[in-house]
Amino acid sequence: MNFRKIEENVKSIITEIGEDTERQGLLKTPERVALAYKHLTRGYSQTVEQVINGAIFDEKYDEMVIVKDIDFYSLCEHHMLPFYGKVHIAYIPNGKIVGLSKLPRIVDLFARRLQVQERMTQQIADTIDKYLDPIGVAVVSDAYHMCMMMRGVEKQNSTTTSSAMHGIFKEDARTRSEFLELLSHRRI
Repeated sequence: MNFRKIEENVKSIITEIGEDTERQGLLKTPERVALAYKHLTRGYSQTVEQVINGAIFDEKYDEMVIVKDIDFYSLCEHHMLPFYGKVHIAYIPNGKIVGLSKLPRIVDLFARRLQVQERMTQQIADTIDKYLDPIGVAVVSDAYHMCMMMRGVEKQNSTTTSSAMHGIFKEDARTRSEFLELLSHRRI
């Protein structure tokens, strides 16, 4: 990332919207924005292998594993405005499990990029499918999109849900229904 270039561009944007870049409150804004974008797009500097870090284990477990309510924050690639929400992941192992903390890390890897929710959801499912080769994997994401809330249609309470299903979750309606039913239960 070229910080100086981003700072220059942010300074130019501030000027073009009619503000004074020498005003006290804006003096360090270009630098802060550059640092914020480094953080918000850190998914580009990571790989799945780094995130998983060898935490795939042989295990003879063949029931559903669900990690739900994983918070995520991303930037819409169309307007570079935030969208945020929760991701819910289920998989049925086929001899391999992954450390539970790795699933939220996979979510962050893809969320911390310029994204569309549909692609992010699919990338998470595809990654789990590729690295674990489970009997099935299901990912559902629910999000608020600031590009719909702050501009354009300005609908404050609308949410978007996207899903990606592989293997038995796609092929078997009962398995898919069990997952979706378990998502609605609050146990903690």
